[in-house]
Amino acid sequence: MIAPVASVLEPETPPPADDRWRQWWLALFAVTMVLLTVVTMVVRAAASPDPAPVAATPPAPSSSPSVSPSASSPILEATSAPASPTPTSPLVDPKILQISGAVPAHGSGTFQYAVKRGPILGGKGPVRRFRVAVEKGSGEDPEAFAAQVVSTLGDPRSWVGNGTLRLQMAGAGEKADFTVYLATRDTAGRMCQRGGTNIRIGGVPYTSCRATGQAIINLDRYRKSSKPYLNAKVPLATYRNYVINHEVGHELGHHHEGCPKPGGPAPVMVQQTLTTRGCAPYAWPRLNNKPLAGPAL
Repeated sequence: MIAPVASVLEPETPPPADDRWRQWWLALFAVTMVLLTVVTMVVRAAASPDPAPVAATPPAPSSSPSVSPSASSPILEATSAPASPTPTSPLVDPKILQISGAVPAHGSGTFQYAVKRGPILGGKGPVRRFRVAVEKGSGEDPEAFAAQVVSTLGDPRSWVGNGTLRLQMAGAGEKADFTVYLATRDTAGRMCQRGGTNIRIGGVPYTSCRATGQAIINLDRYRKSSKPYLNAKVPLATYRNYVINHEVGHELGHHHEGCPKPGGPAPVMVQQTLTTRGCAPYAWPRLNNKPLAGPAL
């Protein structure tokens, strides 16, 4: 029996030296070409000019007020001016004569107060402090109404311009000498009646009034102005200055006055909501840096 011959695996014969050199050179050449390609692309990209920027499409013309954003504040979209005051736009449009739309005839009978302390208004005299309140359900904002009151009473044509007193809006929880209220007509009618003044005309509470420690502004007049101002085409913003100055004037001790000169400006203590008594509507206690007064009634 013939024994099988065991197969013997011979080791793989290494390639000749010249083949190894050729393989190494080809690999080196391939790597070199890749690097050259990358470098060429980078150089071309750096040498080429930047693409022209795309021109921004200009915004369409708008009559809305623009808001310039700052680096620290978010961009705000411009909106058309509101018809009634808001916390960010407290003063009424200076061109309109009255605010359109129905006015709430009654609210909750309770009030919400402005909470921020205001600056001292005026340069001389003792300080009298006041609070500002808006009836809930009136649709008005207390901070916006407060801005209107402070703007009016802080004007040098107002009472502080006489140099006999200063005024300041009190903050939340602080004591005050009087309060300026904005109330619906029904609530204003009840408050004025309790204070001894009937503000009804034709059975409807029409005017504003003053009770002890209270300057009460009728929401109807605050939004709709009055016939003498509407007939003279005087803006609602001016009427608001008048009615605030007039009722606060009562709280400061001033009484109703007549017209000193027909056709001239009416003193602020004339009952201009009803009649200017032959004078022209005027909203301020001072004119030409002097007090403007009329004959006592």
